[in-house]
Amino acid sequence: MGLFQIKAPGNAAVGSGAITATIEWSPGFAQDREAGFARVQKMFDQEVLRLTEPYVPFNTGMLALSPTQASDVGSGLLVWATPYAAAQYYSTPLTRPYDPRRGGLWFDRMCGDNRTHLVKFAERAVKG
Repeated sequence: MGLFQIKAPGNAAVGSGAITATIEWSPGFAQDREAGFARVQKMFDQEVLRLTEPYVPFNTGMLALSPTQASDVGSGLLVWATPYAAAQYYSTPLTRPYDPRRGGLWFDRMCGDNRTHLVKFAERAVKG
C-alpha cells in the first residue's frame, strides 16, 4: 500500500430556502481512485528501474538486478539490496572505465538526466 489513502468525501446538502443542492459520491469512488493511483505508481516504478539500470555499476549483475527482487514495485520505494550497495552508491566514482554512465550515485544521476522524461511519463500515466 502506498503512503497516501484516498477517502471518499461524505455526502452533503447545501442551500437554504427554496433552493438546495445535494452532492452524493459514488460508493466506489475511493476504490476506483486508489486502484488508478496504484496502477500509475507501478508504471512509474517500472520506468524508474528501466532508466536507472544503465547507471548501476555492473560486475556480476547482482546489484543491477537487486531492486526487482528486493522492492515492492508499485509501492514507490525502490531498494538496491546487496551487501555492497551503499558502498557502491556513496563511495565510488561517478563513472567506470567500461561504461561512463555506470558508477556511484546512480539514482541521482539518472533523475538529473531524465527529469523531463519522468515528469512527462507521470503526466501521461495519470491521464491514462
